Amino acid sequence: MRELTVGAGFVRGLMRLAVSKGASEQELAERAEIDPLDLLDQDKRVPFRKYVALMRAAKLACKDPALGLHYGEAVDVSEISIVGLLGRASETMVDAFAQLKRYARLIVEVEVESTNADDRFAFSREGDQIWLVDTRKNPNDFPELTESAFAHIVCSTRHLGDTPFARAVQVTHADPGYRAEYERIFQAPVTFDCPRNALRLDPSWLAKRFSNEPRYVFGILSAHAQALLTSLENAQTTRGHVESLLMPILHTGNASVDLVAGKLGLSRQTLFRRLKAEDVTFQQVLDDLRHKLALHYLGGKKVSVNETAYLVGFSDPAAFSRAFKRWTGASPRLARNKD
Repeated sequence: MRELTVGAGFVRGLMRLAVSKGASEQELAERAEIDPLDLLDQDKRVPFRKYVALMRAAKLACKDPALGLHYGEAVDVSEISIVGLLGRASETMVDAFAQLKRYARLIVEVEVESTNADDRFAFSREGDQIWLVDTRKNPNDFPELTESAFAHIVCSTRHLGDTPFARAVQVTHADPGYRAEYERIFQAPVTFDCPRNALRLDPSWLAKRFSNEPRYVFGILSAHAQALLTSLENAQTTRGHVESLLMPILHTGNASVDLVAGKLGLSRQTLFRRLKAEDVTFQQVLDDLRHKLALHYLGGKKVSVNETAYLVGFSDPAAFSRAFKRWTGASPRLARNKD
C-alpha cells in the first residue's frame, strides 16, 4: 500500500506555530525526521507519519497538550494550502464544502470508511439538523487531526458573519483534559466518546454567499488544485506525470511535447515510447485533459465559455467550440447552461 502523505504547507504551518511558542525548529525537524528545505514548496508531499511525529514532538516542546486545537484556531487553511484559497473563491458555503470534499487529500491523505477517497467529509441530514461528518478511519489513533480539522473549519468562518457556524460538536475520543479549550474555540457544546466525529451546522450557513473573487480566479485556482490532485493520484504512471505537467501550462498555449519531455528529463522519442507502453499518445493525453477540464469548468458555472477556452489552451474560442463539439456532440454554451 502506498504511504499516505501530507501537503508540505500543512507541515510548515504547524512547525511555524510551534516555533512561535518557543520550540526549536532544528530539534523538531530532527525528531520528526523532516528536512526544513522540503517545506519551502507548500505543494510538495511529506509522509503522514512525519507529520504525526512533528505534532507529538511539538506538543511536548511547547508544553501545550491542546496544540492540535490551537493550530486550527491560529492558522487559516488559505495560508497553508490551495484548498483554503479555493474555498475562499467559492460563491457559497456549499460550493466551498464541495471543493473541500474533492481536494481534502491535497491537505492530508487519510484512510476513509468509503472506497472513494473523496468521501472523507459528508453531510448528514437528521430531522431538522445538518451535520458535517468526518469519516476518517481509526480517528482515535491521532485525535489531533480531528482537533485541527474541525478548528480550521469553524475558525475560518468567524470573519464571515455573526451567526455561530457550529451548533454542536461530537468527537470519538475521550475528554483529553482541556474541555474548556474545546468550548472556547468551538463556542458550542462538545460531546466526547461519540460514535462519530461531526459538526452540527447552523442551516443559515449553507446559503451564505461570501466570495469577492472574480470567477476567473476560481478557474485558475481550480486548475492548479486539479493539477496537484492528478499528480497525487497518478504519480506512478507516465500519463500521470504528463498530465501533472500539462495542467499548470495549458492556459499558456505552449503545451508542447518538447516542453513536457524536457521537464521530465526525457527525449521526445523516449516519452512517446513510454506513453505507447500505456496505450496512449501525447496528443490523446492533451486532448483528454482539455476535455475533462472543460467539463469541470463549464459544469461548475464559475467561468465563461471564453474563459474556459483560454484555461484549457485555446487562443481561439471558435476552435475550442469545434473541439468541444467533437468531444461531446454539443456546444460549450449549451453544456454550461444545462441544469
